[in-house]
Amino acid sequence: MSDRNSSATIPLLDDTETTLSAAEIAGIDAEIAHAPYRSAVAIDALKIVQAHRGWVSDESLRAIARHLHMSAAELDGIATFYNLIFRRPVGEKVILLCNSISCWIKGCEGLQQQITQQLGIGLGETTGDNRYTLLPVTCLGACDKAPVLMVGEDLHEDVDAQTLRQLFDNSGGGA
Repeated sequence: MSDRNSSATIPLLDDTETTLSAAEIAGIDAEIAHAPYRSAVAIDALKIVQAHRGWVSDESLRAIARHLHMSAAELDGIATFYNLIFRRPVGEKVILLCNSISCWIKGCEGLQQQITQQLGIGLGETTGDNRYTLLPVTCLGACDKAPVLMVGEDLHEDVDAQTLRQLFDNSGGGA
């Protein structure tokens, strides 16, 4: 079967419709309409499902793969390569702490320790109240402003202990 888009609709012979919501399928199909072949929208499809659910479960990944006519293993390889596709549940806001060489030289390890003390979570963990998940990231592209981190969509540069206190005061951490 060709992976090229055509005007013909390929009937789904599986439970994709029940695994993915109508809104998710519509969003993915809108991306497919602009792509040279279905699998070209793999990252976009993962992002669409994550935007609706907060993360991409194994079941969702298999449904996306079926819809894109890809193997689940191939799509999982793509999903796990990109550090902003979450394959496990995460908190409402993800804290991405840069640990690149620039941030390491400027003290990201100390910042990690302070976040751990302040929120009661280590790398890969989520606060008990589900507000924050702390994840390492190789680079956030702001090496000249190291150390840096992102909280949700917000990039924070030249981060120090005072910045962290301000960001997470009254967070409670739920720990």
